Amino acid sequence: MSSTHSPINPYIPQYLEPKTNFISFPSSSPLNKSSIADIQPNTLLDTSSDNSQELESISVASAIVKMLEDLGVQYAFGVSGGAIAPIWHTLQHSSIKLRHFRHEAGAAFAATEAYFASGRPVVVFATTGPGITNALTGLFTARWEDAKVIFISASTSAPKRGRWALQETSNYTMPSAGIFTSESLFHYATTLECSEELPEVYRRLAKGLAKPNGFVAHLSIPTNIQASSVETSLASVNLSCTPATVSEEAISECARLLTEGSFAIWVGFGARFAAAEIRQLAEKTGAAVMCSPRAKGIFPEDHPQFVGITGFAGHESVLKYMTECCPLRTLVLGTRLGEFTSFWSPAMVPSRGFVHVDIDPEVPGTAYPSAETIAIQSDAKLFVKALLKHLPKQQNQSQIQSLPRPERSAINPSQYSPVRPEVLMNLMQRVIVEGSNAIVMAEGGNSFAWAINLLRFTKPNRFRVSTGFGAMGHFVTSVVGAALTHHGKAVAIVGDGAMLMNNEVSTAVSYRAPAVWIVLNDGRYNMCDQGSKMQGYKDMDVYIPQADFVMLARSMGADGVRVEKESDIQAALEMAMLSTSPFVVDILIDPTRIAPIGTRIFSLISQGAKN
Repeated sequence: MSSTHSPINPYIPQYLEPKTNFISFPSSSPLNKSSIADIQPNTLLDTSSDNSQELESISVASAIVKMLEDLGVQYAFGVSGGAIAPIWHTLQHSSIKLRHFRHEAGAAFAATEAYFASGRPVVVFATTGPGITNALTGLFTARWEDAKVIFISASTSAPKRGRWALQETSNYTMPSAGIFTSESLFHYATTLECSEELPEVYRRLAKGLAKPNGFVAHLSIPTNIQASSVETSLASVNLSCTPATVSEEAISECARLLTEGSFAIWVGFGARFAAAEIRQLAEKTGAAVMCSPRAKGIFPEDHPQFVGITGFAGHESVLKYMTECCPLRTLVLGTRLGEFTSFWSPAMVPSRGFVHVDIDPEVPGTAYPSAETIAIQSDAKLFVKALLKHLPKQQNQSQIQSLPRPERSAINPSQYSPVRPEVLMNLMQRVIVEGSNAIVMAEGGNSFAWAINLLRFTKPNRFRVSTGFGAMGHFVTSVVGAALTHHGKAVAIVGDGAMLMNNEVSTAVSYRAPAVWIVLNDGRYNMCDQGSKMQGYKDMDVYIPQADFVMLARSMGADGVRVEKESDIQAALEMAMLSTSPFVVDILIDPTRIAPIGTRIFSLISQGAKN
């Protein structure tokens, strides 16, 4: 596939005949020698083992919580209920910090971001029936985001199943496939029917958590089993996992391919632990660097070799680079190249395609099945460290100086009212991004469009956005989880629609989480409004009665300030960052400013969503 295509809009894919040039190497080829060491427990969970340590008579709930402590869990988020009471009580009196949320989805969203803020697995707990179904959207988000989350739910005791128990949770009342089985939602799911199953549960959880990518598990426990006594012995688990790497021969071949001509580096969220190595690689070779929206900051956005963000709300400088500089190949590190990263644009495919590195062997070649692709299964950090040894220094300062760069116009605040979002982002850059170490999150909608396009990060793990599952309500709730585990400020940029849908301000107040909500209050679902008009639809119902989020926050014990003029933004942001309480900045935003969402709309139109 060539980059010489000139479609009217480069983000609308040109549908080619179903022919793939995906390059696969025979088993003897060095490029196929990636390996992940077999994961084996050093001490087997065998009830007959002489090394097993007999537990005193304790409940299954106590054994499970001890198991979670051993697995490194420090936080459990959820909503209580009678059927989960034995687990709930045991968690409450353990070393694990239990945090009671107002909605199960909020707890699951918060667990996802708590994992990314801390690097430790997080437990979500819920009672039977609606407790489980309420949590599902947040758990799907955890799966899409590659978080490590263990969901513990209650189910109906066996003697009561099929007899119309309150919130009955069994095969009689709920689908087992997908919720209670290991499929597209859970990497591992089981219903514990007796204590003898605990060793296998322990082993499976430990094995999943030891893997380098995400792991979402569901342990469903009938109420009577939670309170029953453990009748088996448990051995400790010590699992080791060797990251996927490639051979020296494979690395040498990749280096040869990349030095055949100029190449670009396309950085994804999966490469977030390789920031230093990627910078070394770029500076050694002079390669231009671009990144997905989720990868903002892994490579400094103020670096002279950074050409911009790709995909949704991305920068025109990326397409300018691809069409004018024409790299021979692109080295892809840790991104699926999905819709919001690439929009499957042919303009993003170099003439000789991709060298695509990912920990998941199913990723390379999937987004662009017709593009020439060298697939490498490896941890990005280990791959780049090895590659550096094989590449000569060939930096060309004149070429670097001529690289296209993302534009960012400074718009000074004025007495203008309502607030222009561009002005808000400029001041957020100064006060929050550059003036603190806060984690910054952007909710789905125009909020994440403005943030992706206008904010600039120079370090990894400062910015969070969901461009895969993209659930509304994700960051209005998960900002609490990040604030609790980051032990510092976490800031969520959200719309009024999301804030009304699902927020956890009350939870933040309960635990004094230093969370900040910056609400773009325009009295409508504005991405839907602007997008539907671009698609040719008229008179769509998108309006929301304008809410006073400061009054709402104060009614729950938080603090806040309303901003109606641009000249008041900086003082409000500084007040929020200095506050020791959860804080809401309610900003009356100008709804007429068109967010940078055009590429998404063009993609929808190409899929048939137009009037």
